[in-house]
Amino acid sequence: MNHYAIEIFWSEEDEGYIAEVPDLPGCSAWGATESDAAREVKHAINAWIEAATAAGHVIPPPSTVEPLESYSGKFVVRVPRSLHARLARKARIEGVSLNQYVTHMLSR
Repeated sequence: MNHYAIEIFWSEEDEGYIAEVPDLPGCSAWGATESDAAREVKHAINAWIEAATAAGHVIPPPSTVEPLESYSGKFVVRVPRSLHARLARKARIEGVSLNQYVTHMLSR
């Protein structure tokens, strides 16, 4: 059996949970609950692979995910000076460091 990564999120528009398979373009499923979406997307994966195989397309292998320990938690991003200044001002207004402010904004 193929083990593809699945991303599940709430969709206001669909009024339910959407499960997507990033390695298989367009492969997704809906569910009223997260577990419903997870169950349904397994059927969608099988249908996607069957359809791609029948059409003669190459089936991409599941992506490998690095263990959490392999990430340092630090990366460098170059931004325009104007954006850097805006972010620094907003952080100052919030009373937090620029790193804390940017981390908060990225996590949203």
